[in-house]
Order: sequence, then structure tokens, then C-alpha cells
Amino acid sequence: MFSLAQLAVPVVQAPMAGGPVTPELAAAVCAAGGLGSLPAGYLSTAELAANIGALRALTERPFHVNLFVPEAVRSDPSAVADYARALRPLAEELGVEPPAPPQPTDDSYGEKLALLVADPVDLVSFTFGLPARADLDRLHGVGTACAATVTSAAEARAAGALPIDALIVQGPEAGGHRAVHDQSAQPDSTALTDLVAQVRASTALPLVAGGGIADAGAAAAVLSAGADAVQLGTRFLTVAEAATKPAHRAALLAGERATVLTRTYSGRPARGLRNRFIGRLSSAEVVGYPEVNTMTGPLRRAAGADPEIMNMWAGEGYRACREQTAAELMAEFAHLAPSHP
Repeated sequence: MFSLAQLAVPVVQAPMAGGPVTPELAAAVCAAGGLGSLPAGYLSTAELAANIGALRALTERPFHVNLFVPEAVRSDPSAVADYARALRPLAEELGVEPPAPPQPTDDSYGEKLALLVADPVDLVSFTFGLPARADLDRLHGVGTACAATVTSAAEARAAGALPIDALIVQGPEAGGHRAVHDQSAQPDSTALTDLVAQVRASTALPLVAGGGIADAGAAAAVLSAGADAVQLGTRFLTVAEAATKPAHRAALLAGERATVLTRTYSGRPARGLRNRFIGRLSSAEVVGYPEVNTMTGPLRRAAGADPEIMNMWAGEGYRACREQTAAELMAEFAHLAPSHP
């Protein structure tokens, strides 16, 4: 079964859902000694299967797939309806049908899990909550290691009560969605290095630490705090192999915008570059994943390449982004090794 100790370079490429991750990106990370990753989020089961097949054709090295766990805490329908009304003026300006509250979905979780049991990969990670023990047993039964994403010491303790093989510790500096298990909760604000130390003090499980890591110095600090590997997301958004939208890529490279934690796009807290959409809707934001994400989708698509409307996820260390290949980025971290006892 896969172990982080197999990695020549202790770097995991974050499985960023929504389009930027390609099989070519994941394969390049694998080739450089790290762990390439594929997101399952927002894809159909057939699309996920195709991406797994494409990655297998590019590498024989271990890689991992990330699943979104269905929400344990459901959205308040009245809050979602309020947000639908708040979106109407912008929808009218963009010439799209005013959004209506949709039915919640589970991102085809059961189908995707069944695919990964039938066609096993080396590691499956879970985000937005904890899987059922039976799901872990199914994956373990086909030789797949399992990791849970946690954002606090309390979530790490809950994950540790399950037969989990590793924890992905996400700090508040991370770009994109915070992986809080209760979407209505206020995200933990403990800085990543301190959070890793807290989690390490209570578990012997292998730890992957991620959140705003901009360079090898920041990576070394979290490895010293007790992590076995680091997870990089935002830095990979501007590499050649990423399918990041051009306007998003340009905004990252420009380095001019502040990052902000917002629920305006999806109903879950997520860190991205501030723009007019966030400024306009922030006073109306609600807890409401995945319904809010579904409602804002047509608006984002209608806006096309407008950086003032699109979501541009970014961690706090995003100003370290630059145009390079994945191999060049990985080379910056090649000398690192876990340094905790």
C-alpha cells in the first residue's frame, strides 16, 4: 500500500477541482519525484475515469485522487433562497436566467467511490468531511491508501478514530475551499506551522501540510513542525502544464490583489483574489454548499474571462507564482526531507 515515504521529493500537488489540474500536470509532478493528484470534484464519473486513464498512460508512478464527501451539515433553504434573490441583479446584467435554489447534490460520490474500488489508484483523499468506515474498508480491500483532509486539531482527532492512513492538514493560508467538516463552522485560524505541531502532538499518522506555502523555506518550517510532506496548490496554477484560465493566471502573476476568505461563490469559505463580485456580494453571503456553487455557475460562465466576476482561488503565498514548468517548480523543493523525530 502507498506510503508518503515512497516519495523522492516530499511534495504533493494539490488536487484543485474546477479545471486547472490536467493529467499532464500530475504526471510531471510524479516524474519529478512528488505525488501528482487528480480531482474528482465537479467531474462526471466518466470524466474522472478518462482522466485516470490519461494519467496512467503518462506515468507508472503513484498518484492520488481526491473525493468531495457529501455535506454532513445541509444548507438552510431559506438562506439559499435569500442568496438567489441577491444574485438576480447581476444575473440580469449578464443576460442569464435569474438563479433559483437548486436541489442539493452529492457530486456523484457513490459512483466515484465505486469507480475507485473497481479501478484502484494508489491513494484516495477525502475533503469536506470524513468518509464512512465502510468506504475506507472498501478502498483498503483493493489496496488503496486513504487520507482525510483536516483543518483543526479537533477534526484530526475525529479522523484518527477511523482507519485512516494519513492526514492532510490544511491551514488558513490555503487558497480555494477550506475543508472544514462542518460548512457552517467558523474556520480555524491557527497558522499552518502551529496547526501541524498541534496535530503531530496527538497522532503518529503521516501528515501532509498545505496552506500558503510559497517556497522551500516555508516548506521546511512545516516539515520541522512535524509534517512528512507538503501540499502545494497555488504555486502550480501558473506552471505550463496547468489549465488555469488566462485571466486567473495573469492576476496571479501580477500580484496586485489581496486575498480574502469568501462564501460568495460557493457557500463554503474559500480563499481567492478580491474582485468586484466578492465586494458586491459579500454582505449577502450565506452558508450554502453546494447550492450556492450551482447558482453562481451560470453567472461565472456568462462572464467568461472577466476577472471581476470569475473566482480566482489563491493562497496567501500566491505572489511567489511565476511562469515555469512543473519540473522547474519541483526542483525548488527537491532538497527537502522530513525532519521531525
